[in-house]
Amino acid sequence: MLKLNEYCIAAPVGRELCFAFVSDLHDAENEPILAAIKKSGAKAVLAAGDVIHDSLLFERGIEFLRRSAELYPTFCSLGNHEMKFDGDIRTLILGTGAVLLDNSWYEYGGIIIGGLTSGYKNEADQGNTKETPPPDLTFLKKFASLGGFKLLLCHHPEYFDKYIKNLDVGLTLSGHAHGGQWRFFGRGLFSPGQGLFPKYTSGLYCGKLIVGRGIGNPQLIPRINNPPEVILVRLIPERG
Repeated sequence: MLKLNEYCIAAPVGRELCFAFVSDLHDAENEPILAAIKKSGAKAVLAAGDVIHDSLLFERGIEFLRRSAELYPTFCSLGNHEMKFDGDIRTLILGTGAVLLDNSWYEYGGIIIGGLTSGYKNEADQGNTKETPPPDLTFLKKFASLGGFKLLLCHHPEYFDKYIKNLDVGLTLSGHAHGGQWRFFGRGLFSPGQGLFPKYTSGLYCGKLIVGRGIGNPQLIPRINNPPEVILVRLIPERG
């Protein structure tokens, strides 16, 4: 059952901004996702990577971006599974009408939305690397130096402590951990890039990081106590 969860973040914005945040679709069925977004009342959609799964399972992910972009301003960053596509995934995404944030940013609603691309380069790279490769730090520092409130789509939550936490980035949205796959007592069991009993798997951390549990399940291991989710992110004006 796809859950709809909500987080409210006070921010220096002139009016409330409502975003539907999704991650880790892995080419999942679109109808439940689009229905949840419609139910949320969001005015724009943010997708933080792994919309597709690989070169064989990508068509529904691309179609999701196309259908979402027809209904809402839609922004997409690149996760590690986009790097498993044997072709030009960037051109495919651009063709949907979604805004591709590939180590780039876009001004929307009085804030700046950035996308930090996964440090993985291709599928072979993912098979040989135990630790998540670093992202483009030159872009990240330039993004953090911009004025105004900055929202960052960053697929890998394991980047947060090492690269993002101490920068002037108001809110980071991540996925990748799939909620830890099995959840017990509010903790996930495992996450790629974080290992056993990972720190960041689901929810709001430090008031500056939201990690989504994702939607698709590419693993043979079932999710336990870990329903997939669409997240409504409300940026509400700070008081006084």
